[in-house]
Amino acid sequence: MQICGSRIASVVGEVFLGSWQQFDLKMASRVLWGSLGLLRLAWCLLPQTGYVHPDEFFQSPEVMAGDILGIEATRPWEFHPSSSCRTVVFPLLTSGSAFWLLRLWEELGPWPGPVSGYVLLVGPRLLLTALSFALDMAVYHLAPLWKAERWNALVLLSGSYVTLVFYTRTFSNAIEGLLFAWLLVLVSPHVVWGTAPTKPAPSPWWHSWLLGGIVAAGFFNRPTFLAFALVPVLLWGICGATNTAFKSLTKEAWGILPGATLTAAVFVAVDSWYFSSPSRSSTLVLTPANFLHYNLDPQNLARHGTHLRLTHLAVNGFLLFGMLHVQALQAGWQQLLVCLRASVQMGFLRVLDARRLLSSPRSHLLLLYFMPLALLSAFSHQEARFLIPLLVPLVLLCSPQTQPVPCKGTLVLFNALGALFFGCLHQGGLVPGLEHLERVVHAPVLPSAPTHYTLVFTHTYMPPRHLLRLPGLGSPVEVVDMGGTEDRVLCQALNNLTRQPACQVAGGPWLCRLFVVTPGTTRPATEKCSFPLKSETLVFPHLTLEDPPALSSLLSGAWRDHLSLHILELGEKPDNVTENPLP
Repeated sequence: MQICGSRIASVVGEVFLGSWQQFDLKMASRVLWGSLGLLRLAWCLLPQTGYVHPDEFFQSPEVMAGDILGIEATRPWEFHPSSSCRTVVFPLLTSGSAFWLLRLWEELGPWPGPVSGYVLLVGPRLLLTALSFALDMAVYHLAPLWKAERWNALVLLSGSYVTLVFYTRTFSNAIEGLLFAWLLVLVSPHVVWGTAPTKPAPSPWWHSWLLGGIVAAGFFNRPTFLAFALVPVLLWGICGATNTAFKSLTKEAWGILPGATLTAAVFVAVDSWYFSSPSRSSTLVLTPANFLHYNLDPQNLARHGTHLRLTHLAVNGFLLFGMLHVQALQAGWQQLLVCLRASVQMGFLRVLDARRLLSSPRSHLLLLYFMPLALLSAFSHQEARFLIPLLVPLVLLCSPQTQPVPCKGTLVLFNALGALFFGCLHQGGLVPGLEHLERVVHAPVLPSAPTHYTLVFTHTYMPPRHLLRLPGLGSPVEVVDMGGTEDRVLCQALNNLTRQPACQVAGGPWLCRLFVVTPGTTRPATEKCSFPLKSETLVFPHLTLEDPPALSSLLSGAWRDHLSLHILELGEKPDNVTENPLP
């Protein structure tokens, strides 16, 4: 009896200890997820200084700032009435809503007055950061359905630098990812029920309408959304149909048509209103049609850069997801081997009809990850941010309930480096540099000596002008974006800018100040122009991959200068000074 009692006590102790350890791990995961969520919010407010891509500004906040706040902004070609390739609905709902609230604050707030460039930067980002937590909600609901460990998946999601950086910016890809995640939330119960022995009661009618609305909204946001929606909608139709006959599948497809039609009508109406003008007859504007017409032309895609067809699979997947992409490739290869072995044993035609080989959650998640990646690889222009919607099915795939998350240290290091690079280093001096120039151009001046400012940007990304808070008309500030111009062209442009009649010292009515903003790696080009240097401000850190610093310069004592953005105030060139010979 004593031996039996001791065994029972031992078993009970082991069970209790195992349960306590499991509870402790879950609690640690919840605390870690909460800490990462606070980091996401705090880093948005800090704010992040990295400049990932011009589209984060010029496809939403730059356009809406000019429309709603009336400040000077650059309108990209996609938002001109003659081209109209981008829907205005989501910019209005995101950046537009933020700027509308800021406008009300300016007029009716307890401290009325113009908002700062910091608020113009953080306002839209804060809204997108709040929306990014809808990804966490989606994963919270999806994980049990896809046999994933809920809190491991949430930690992988929140700890990914893709969430910390890309989903807190005003990218249309971030909106695409949110819509894809909630499309999976709607579809997943049908997919799981399709593999269950018993089928529950059918969903209400509005479920199909909402599904169609999400597909249409995603298509108007980015027509590439169809690549992400293809597998979820097909799985929903196949698993929800009474049988695999064409008639049954067609009936399921008709169910999403009303919601899709209604949503498309709203988008067309808003876009037609926005892009209408007195000089143009009132016509319906179909922004997805214009988008496809432009992007299906290989010559147009070549202007934005062409890439190998395997860039997404061999480069961008690793760049965004690191070891998670490696695990997906391993799982995909294992699933392919299983299908090949079955084809040898059962015959190829029988494998095609054997739904059990592709009915597991793991196989469905592989389809959700690799099918959009393959479809997007059909286009020659492949940027890494195009793949950020795949983060949700990837974290579900890499957090199974029966196995711990592998390579935790590697994941932490990879995401820390990715967040540091894209969130701080990459073009990281441009936004703080604009904040500095905003203070300069808005500094008080003597009424008797009005000042004209010329801001020349060279070898940087396009500067978002709305962060300077310049009035739309009559601004004494001229912004010149020289892009990656050659040294000789830069010197010629500076000579022309200083020879304007209003900027002459003798008899000119304006006190003119000339600033050149350039990375440290291209600063010597400005010295060749022989303009006297009045002052210099360094903004650290700033790394440009278009003009990267040499390894020898990083190992020298001047490494900080090469990893900084230089804001040079130049004086007037004396008449007796000639330019240094340019190569």
